Amino acid sequence: MNILYLTGKKNAYSNFSMFLTDDGNCVTEISGKFDIALLDMLKTDFIISHNYRYIIPFEITHRMEERIINLHISMLPWNRGADPNFWSWAERTPKGVTIHRIDEGIDTGEILAQKEIEFKEKDLWGETFLSTYVKLQDEMEKLFLTKWDEIKNGRIKEQRQVGLGSFHFSSEKLKYKDCMPNGWLTTIEDFLVNINNAGRR
Repeated sequence: MNILYLTGKKNAYSNFSMFLTDDGNCVTEISGKFDIALLDMLKTDFIISHNYRYIIPFEITHRMEERIINLHISMLPWNRGADPNFWSWAERTPKGVTIHRIDEGIDTGEILAQKEIEFKEKDLWGETFLSTYVKLQDEMEKLFLTKWDEIKNGRIKEQRQVGLGSFHFSSEKLKYKDCMPNGWLTTIEDFLVNINNAGRR
């Protein structure tokens, strides 16, 4: 199978590509924009998006239909869009990882696999936005490796997203900048105290 793997420029989880290659697929990784011509040139059978920063054009999602999926570190429909891990803490919404189909919306496609991740408050000492992000990425990897065979062979049962959930643009988190003195290394405990003191919860 010819797989187009869409990823962020600084993605540290390229072992997804290695797994797919070991599975017998021909994998092409790209981090920039692409078009139908590239799909045709690569004879693309399947597209996987993970930490990809661009909106995929409708002509591509329509062409690929059930052969294009996204790996999103949130418990969809909560925290669609940018910085899902951040918003799960800022708004105290469910945390998790989701594999879903890509449609014309942003993180709105049918869910193929999902796992809720619980971070117990008593265990949060020393946890930061970065460390919780890494843990979610690790859980995403486990979920993908477990479900890939069913996904590629069309044996997985999909389900529609239920409820309004939430959606965020990256720029929205700027209002929390003073609550994150150490950026992504700010501890979750300090952040929650800071937003509580600022009356933003």
